[in-house]
Amino acid sequence: MEVTNRYITIKTHINHGEPKESHFELKTAAFGLSVELGSNDVIVKNLYVSIDPYQINRMKSYSPSQKAISFAEGIALGEVIDAYGVGRVVASGNPKFEKDDLVVGFITWGEYSMIKDGNMLNKLDPMGFPLTYHVGILGFSGLTAYGGFFKVCKPKKGEKVFVSAAAGSVGNLVGQYAKLFGCYVVGCAGSKKKVELLKEQLGFDEAFNYKEEKDLKSTLKRLFPDGIDIYFDNVGGETLEVAVSNMNTFGRVAVCGIISEYTDEKRAAPDMIDVVYKRITIRGFLAADYMNAHADFMSTTCDYLRTAKIKALEDITPGVESIPSAFIGLFHGDNVGKKIVKIANE
Repeated sequence: MEVTNRYITIKTHINHGEPKESHFELKTAAFGLSVELGSNDVIVKNLYVSIDPYQINRMKSYSPSQKAISFAEGIALGEVIDAYGVGRVVASGNPKFEKDDLVVGFITWGEYSMIKDGNMLNKLDPMGFPLTYHVGILGFSGLTAYGGFFKVCKPKKGEKVFVSAAAGSVGNLVGQYAKLFGCYVVGCAGSKKKVELLKEQLGFDEAFNYKEEKDLKSTLKRLFPDGIDIYFDNVGGETLEVAVSNMNTFGRVAVCGIISEYTDEKRAAPDMIDVVYKRITIRGFLAADYMNAHADFMSTTCDYLRTAKIKALEDITPGVESIPSAFIGLFHGDNVGKKIVKIANE
Protein backbone atom coordinates (compact mmCIF):
# COMPACT_ATOMS: atom_id res chain seq x y z
CA MET A 1 0.00 0.00 0.00
CA GLU A 2 1.17 3.53 -0.83
CA VAL A 3 0.26 6.93 0.57
CA THR A 4 1.32 10.47 -0.26
CA ASN A 5 3.93 11.75 2.17
CA ARG A 6 4.46 15.48 2.64
CA TYR A 7 7.79 16.50 4.17
CA ILE A 8 10.02 19.53 4.65
CA THR A 9 13.45 20.01 3.08
CA ILE A 10 15.90 22.88 2.72
CA LYS A 11 16.35 24.39 -0.75
CA THR A 12 19.48 26.38 0.12
CA HIS A 13 21.92 26.36 3.00
CA ILE A 14 21.35 29.00 5.69
CA ASN A 15 24.86 30.38 6.01
CA HIS A 16 24.08 33.96 6.99
CA GLY A 17 21.37 35.56 9.06
CA GLU A 18 18.03 34.16 10.14
CA PRO A 19 16.09 31.40 8.40
CA LYS A 20 13.39 32.47 5.94
CA GLU A 21 10.46 30.73 4.29
CA SER A 22 12.42 30.81 1.02
CA HIS A 23 15.01 28.45 2.51
CA PHE A 24 12.45 25.66 2.83
CA GLU A 25 10.33 23.53 0.53
CA LEU A 26 7.30 21.35 1.22
CA LYS A 27 7.74 18.26 -0.92
CA THR A 28 5.31 15.48 -1.78
CA ALA A 29 6.24 11.91 -2.69
CA ALA A 30 4.71 8.45 -2.83
CA PHE A 31 5.52 6.48 0.31
CA GLY A 32 5.18 2.72 0.76
CA LEU A 33 3.61 1.46 3.96
CA SER A 34 5.25 -1.95 3.96
CA VAL A 35 8.78 -3.06 4.88
CA GLU A 36 10.99 -5.41 2.91
CA LEU A 37 10.92 -9.04 4.00
CA GLY A 38 13.85 -9.75 6.30
CA SER A 39 14.60 -6.08 7.08
CA ASN A 40 14.64 -4.51 10.55
CA ASP A 41 13.12 -1.29 9.26
CA VAL A 42 10.21 0.46 10.93
CA ILE A 43 7.63 2.70 9.25
CA VAL A 44 6.15 5.36 11.50
CA LYS A 45 3.22 7.72 11.13
CA ASN A 46 4.50 10.89 12.73
CA LEU A 47 2.26 12.51 15.35
CA TYR A 48 4.33 15.28 16.96
CA VAL A 49 7.76 16.67 16.04
CA SER A 50 10.14 18.86 17.97
CA ILE A 51 11.24 22.26 16.62
CA ASP A 52 14.70 23.16 17.92
CA PRO A 53 17.07 26.05 17.17
CA TYR A 54 20.18 23.84 16.99
CA GLN A 55 18.89 22.53 13.66
CA ILE A 56 20.03 25.76 11.98
CA ASN A 57 23.66 24.68 12.42
CA ARG A 58 22.83 21.49 10.51
CA MET A 59 21.35 23.63 7.72
CA LYS A 60 24.61 25.50 7.10
CA SER A 61 27.04 24.35 4.43
CA TYR A 62 29.54 24.06 7.28
CA SER A 63 29.47 24.35 11.06
CA PRO A 64 32.01 22.82 13.47
CA SER A 65 29.05 21.34 15.35
CA GLN A 66 28.38 19.01 12.41
CA LYS A 67 31.42 16.90 13.29
CA ALA A 68 30.78 16.77 17.02
CA ILE A 69 27.98 14.22 17.34
CA SER A 70 25.81 12.22 14.95
CA PHE A 71 22.53 14.05 15.52
CA ALA A 72 24.24 17.34 14.59
CA GLU A 73 25.40 16.18 11.15
CA GLY A 74 24.74 18.49 8.20
CA ILE A 75 21.48 18.25 6.28
CA ALA A 76 21.73 17.74 2.52
CA LEU A 77 19.69 19.98 0.22
CA GLY A 78 16.40 18.39 -0.77
CA GLU A 79 16.69 15.56 1.74
CA VAL A 80 14.29 14.75 4.55
CA ILE A 81 15.18 16.35 7.91
CA ASP A 82 15.34 14.13 10.98
CA ALA A 83 14.06 15.47 14.30
CA TYR A 84 12.95 14.22 17.69
CA GLY A 85 9.31 13.30 17.99
CA VAL A 86 6.53 10.84 18.76
CA GLY A 87 4.76 8.59 16.28
CA ARG A 88 2.86 5.35 15.80
CA VAL A 89 4.21 2.25 14.05
CA VAL A 90 2.48 1.46 10.76
CA ALA A 91 4.65 -1.51 9.78
CA SER A 92 7.71 -3.18 11.25
CA GLY A 93 10.25 -5.79 10.29
CA ASN A 94 11.95 -5.22 13.65
CA PRO A 95 11.01 -7.64 16.46
CA LYS A 96 11.22 -4.78 18.99
CA PHE A 97 8.25 -3.00 17.44
CA GLU A 98 4.73 -4.01 16.42
CA LYS A 99 2.04 -2.28 14.39
CA ASP A 100 0.25 0.45 16.40
CA ASP A 101 3.05 0.76 18.98
CA LEU A 102 3.69 4.30 20.13
CA VAL A 103 7.34 5.24 19.66
CA VAL A 104 9.60 8.15 20.59
CA GLY A 105 12.95 9.10 19.09
CA PHE A 106 14.37 10.53 15.90
CA ILE A 107 11.73 10.60 13.17
CA THR A 108 11.38 13.28 10.44
CA TRP A 109 9.85 16.64 9.62
CA GLY A 110 7.20 14.89 7.55
CA GLU A 111 4.00 12.89 7.75
CA TYR A 112 5.70 9.47 7.63
CA SER A 113 9.17 8.17 8.48
CA MET A 114 11.09 5.09 7.47
CA ILE A 115 13.56 4.31 10.26
CA LYS A 116 16.40 2.03 9.13
CA ASP A 117 16.79 -0.87 11.58
CA GLY A 118 14.62 1.04 14.09
CA ASN A 119 17.70 3.02 15.15
CA MET A 120 17.24 5.88 17.66
CA LEU A 121 13.66 4.72 18.27
CA ASN A 122 12.12 3.47 21.50
CA LYS A 123 8.74 2.06 22.40
CA LEU A 124 6.79 4.68 24.36
CA ASP A 125 4.71 4.20 27.49
CA PRO A 126 2.94 7.56 27.95
CA MET A 127 2.53 6.85 31.71
CA GLY A 128 -0.72 8.81 31.70
CA PHE A 129 0.87 12.00 30.36
CA PRO A 130 0.02 13.75 27.07
CA LEU A 131 2.15 12.52 24.17
CA THR A 132 3.52 16.04 23.70
CA TYR A 133 5.19 15.85 27.13
CA HIS A 134 7.44 13.12 25.71
CA VAL A 135 8.61 15.53 22.99
CA GLY A 136 9.36 18.32 25.46
CA ILE A 137 9.45 18.19 29.24
CA LEU A 138 10.02 14.39 29.36
CA GLY A 139 12.15 14.46 26.20
CA PHE A 140 15.47 16.05 25.36
CA SER A 141 14.41 19.55 26.46
CA GLY A 142 13.72 18.26 29.95
CA LEU A 143 16.89 16.17 30.12
CA THR A 144 18.92 19.16 28.91
CA ALA A 145 17.51 21.33 31.68
CA TYR A 146 17.94 18.65 34.34
CA GLY A 147 21.44 17.54 33.31
CA GLY A 148 22.65 21.08 32.75
CA PHE A 149 21.40 22.40 36.06
CA PHE A 150 22.12 19.50 38.40
CA LYS A 151 25.16 17.90 36.77
CA VAL A 152 26.96 20.89 35.22
CA CYS A 153 26.00 23.67 37.65
CA LYS A 154 26.01 21.47 40.77
CA PRO A 155 23.75 23.86 42.72
CA LYS A 156 23.65 24.43 46.47
CA LYS A 157 20.49 25.51 48.24
CA GLY A 158 20.19 29.29 48.49
CA GLU A 159 22.48 30.01 45.53
CA LYS A 160 21.60 32.76 43.08
CA VAL A 161 20.71 31.60 39.56
CA PHE A 162 20.31 33.60 36.36
CA VAL A 163 18.61 31.99 33.33
CA SER A 164 18.51 33.54 29.86
CA ALA A 165 15.76 32.72 27.34
CA ALA A 166 13.86 31.76 30.48
CA ALA A 167 10.51 31.32 28.71
CA GLY A 168 12.01 28.93 26.17
CA SER A 169 11.81 25.15 26.07
CA VAL A 170 14.82 24.59 28.34
CA GLY A 171 15.07 27.85 30.29
CA ASN A 172 11.61 27.65 31.84
CA LEU A 173 12.40 24.18 33.20
CA VAL A 174 15.79 25.21 34.57
CA GLY A 175 14.09 28.02 36.49
CA GLN A 176 11.45 25.68 37.88
CA TYR A 177 14.00 23.03 38.91
CA ALA A 178 16.11 25.74 40.57
CA LYS A 179 13.19 27.13 42.56
CA LEU A 180 12.13 23.66 43.68
CA PHE A 181 15.73 23.03 44.78
CA GLY A 182 15.73 26.17 46.91
CA CYS A 183 17.59 28.74 44.83
CA TYR A 184 16.93 32.43 44.16
CA VAL A 185 16.07 32.61 40.44
CA VAL A 186 15.99 35.47 37.95
CA GLY A 187 15.09 35.00 34.28
CA CYS A 188 15.19 37.21 31.23
CA ALA A 189 12.82 36.99 28.26
CA GLY A 190 11.78 39.09 25.28
CA SER A 191 8.29 40.36 26.10
CA LYS A 192 6.16 41.70 28.95
CA LYS A 193 3.85 38.70 28.61
CA LYS A 194 6.74 36.27 29.10
CA VAL A 195 8.08 38.19 32.08
CA GLU A 196 4.66 38.05 33.76
CA LEU A 197 4.43 34.32 33.06
CA LEU A 198 7.83 33.65 34.65
CA LYS A 199 6.93 35.48 37.84
CA GLU A 200 3.23 34.74 38.19
CA GLN A 201 2.97 31.17 36.88
CA LEU A 202 6.41 29.61 37.15
CA GLY A 203 7.52 31.11 40.47
CA PHE A 204 10.67 32.97 39.37
CA ASP A 205 11.75 35.47 42.04
CA GLU A 206 12.37 38.15 39.42
CA ALA A 207 12.27 38.48 35.64
CA PHE A 208 12.93 41.23 33.12
CA ASN A 209 12.48 42.02 29.44
CA TYR A 210 16.01 42.34 28.05
CA LYS A 211 14.69 44.40 25.12
CA GLU A 212 13.69 47.18 27.53
CA GLU A 213 16.98 47.28 29.42
CA LYS A 214 19.46 49.86 28.17
CA ASP A 215 22.25 48.72 30.49
CA LEU A 216 22.13 44.97 31.04
CA LYS A 217 25.12 45.04 33.36
CA SER A 218 23.38 47.50 35.71
CA THR A 219 20.18 45.46 35.56
CA LEU A 220 22.00 42.35 36.76
CA LYS A 221 23.78 44.29 39.50
CA ARG A 222 20.37 45.52 40.72
CA LEU A 223 18.77 42.07 40.64
CA PHE A 224 21.85 40.30 42.02
CA PRO A 225 23.31 42.73 44.58
CA ASP A 226 25.33 39.86 46.05
CA GLY A 227 26.40 38.47 42.68
CA ILE A 228 25.45 35.46 40.53
CA ASP A 229 26.48 31.93 41.50
CA ILE A 230 25.05 30.09 38.48
CA TYR A 231 24.32 31.31 34.97
CA PHE A 232 22.41 28.98 32.64
CA ASP A 233 23.18 30.33 29.19
CA ASN A 234 20.82 29.81 26.26
CA VAL A 235 21.75 32.86 24.18
CA GLY A 236 25.49 33.67 24.25
CA GLY A 237 26.51 37.14 23.07
CA GLU A 238 26.34 40.19 25.32
CA THR A 239 24.24 38.36 27.92
CA LEU A 240 27.06 35.90 28.57
CA GLU A 241 29.57 38.74 28.84
CA VAL A 242 27.59 40.72 31.43
CA ALA A 243 26.62 37.61 33.40
CA VAL A 244 30.30 36.66 33.77
CA SER A 245 31.13 40.21 34.90
CA ASN A 246 28.52 39.89 37.68
CA MET A 247 29.46 36.40 38.84
CA ASN A 248 30.76 35.40 42.24
CA THR A 249 33.96 33.54 42.97
CA PHE A 250 33.68 29.90 41.88
CA GLY A 251 30.63 30.74 39.77
CA ARG A 252 29.44 28.20 37.20
CA VAL A 253 28.19 28.83 33.68
CA ALA A 254 26.34 26.05 31.84
CA VAL A 255 26.41 26.85 28.12
CA CYS A 256 23.36 25.11 26.72
CA GLY A 257 22.82 27.17 23.57
CA ILE A 258 23.94 30.40 21.93
CA ILE A 259 20.93 31.30 19.80
CA SER A 260 22.04 34.93 19.39
CA GLU A 261 25.25 33.68 17.71
CA TYR A 262 23.64 31.09 15.40
CA THR A 263 22.53 33.86 13.05
CA ASP A 264 25.10 36.58 13.84
CA GLU A 265 28.84 36.50 13.24
CA LYS A 266 29.52 38.48 16.42
CA ARG A 267 30.89 36.22 19.17
CA ALA A 268 30.72 36.57 22.95
CA ALA A 269 33.92 37.76 24.60
CA PRO A 270 33.64 37.40 28.39
CA ASP A 271 36.35 39.14 30.40
CA MET A 272 38.90 36.38 30.96
CA ILE A 273 40.40 38.29 33.88
CA ASP A 274 37.09 37.69 35.68
CA VAL A 275 37.15 34.04 34.66
CA VAL A 276 40.67 33.53 36.00
CA TYR A 277 40.57 35.51 39.22
CA LYS A 278 37.04 34.51 40.20
CA ARG A 279 37.81 30.90 39.17
CA ILE A 280 34.65 30.73 37.09
CA THR A 281 33.82 27.47 35.33
CA ILE A 282 32.28 27.83 31.86
CA ARG A 283 31.17 24.51 30.42
CA GLY A 284 29.34 23.56 27.27
CA PHE A 285 27.30 20.38 27.28
CA LEU A 286 24.76 18.29 25.36
CA ALA A 287 21.78 16.36 26.68
CA ALA A 288 23.39 13.15 25.40
CA ASP A 289 26.13 13.61 28.01
CA TYR A 290 23.61 12.83 30.73
CA MET A 291 21.84 9.73 29.52
CA ASN A 292 23.22 8.07 32.66
CA ALA A 293 20.98 10.45 34.66
CA HIS A 294 17.91 9.68 32.54
CA ALA A 295 16.21 7.43 35.12
CA ASP A 296 16.64 10.04 37.89
CA PHE A 297 15.46 12.78 35.56
CA MET A 298 12.31 10.84 34.61
CA SER A 299 11.50 9.84 38.18
CA THR A 300 11.96 13.37 39.56
CA THR A 301 10.15 15.16 36.73
CA CYS A 302 7.22 12.74 36.62
CA ASP A 303 6.78 13.19 40.39
CA TYR A 304 6.83 16.96 40.00
CA LEU A 305 4.26 16.79 37.19
CA ARG A 306 1.92 14.47 39.11
CA THR A 307 2.05 16.71 42.19
CA ALA A 308 1.66 19.89 40.07
CA LYS A 309 4.97 21.28 41.36
CA ILE A 310 6.21 21.88 37.82
CA LYS A 311 4.38 23.17 34.74
CA ALA A 312 4.84 21.99 31.16
CA LEU A 313 4.92 25.00 28.86
CA GLU A 314 4.01 24.00 25.31
CA ASP A 315 3.48 25.95 22.08
CA ILE A 316 1.83 23.65 19.53
CA THR A 317 1.13 24.42 15.86
CA PRO A 318 -0.83 22.06 13.58
CA GLY A 319 0.24 20.71 10.19
CA VAL A 320 3.50 19.67 8.53
CA GLU A 321 3.27 22.75 6.32
CA SER A 322 3.66 24.96 9.42
CA ILE A 323 7.12 23.56 10.29
CA PRO A 324 9.15 26.29 8.49
CA SER A 325 7.24 29.16 10.12
CA ALA A 326 7.44 27.42 13.52
CA PHE A 327 11.20 27.08 13.12
CA ILE A 328 11.66 30.65 11.90
CA GLY A 329 9.63 31.88 14.87
CA LEU A 330 12.22 30.50 17.31
CA PHE A 331 14.67 33.16 16.12
CA HIS A 332 12.12 35.92 16.73
CA GLY A 333 11.14 34.71 20.19
CA ASP A 334 7.64 33.79 19.07
CA ASN A 335 7.44 30.58 21.10
CA VAL A 336 6.45 30.31 24.74
CA GLY A 337 7.89 27.09 26.10
CA LYS A 338 8.50 24.01 23.98
CA LYS A 339 7.72 24.48 20.27
CA ILE A 340 6.05 21.41 18.79
CA VAL A 341 4.26 20.79 15.50
CA LYS A 342 1.32 18.40 15.52
CA ILE A 343 1.49 16.33 12.34
CA ALA A 344 -1.54 14.04 12.77
CA ASN A 345 -4.28 13.14 15.23
CA GLU A 346 -3.37 10.53 17.79
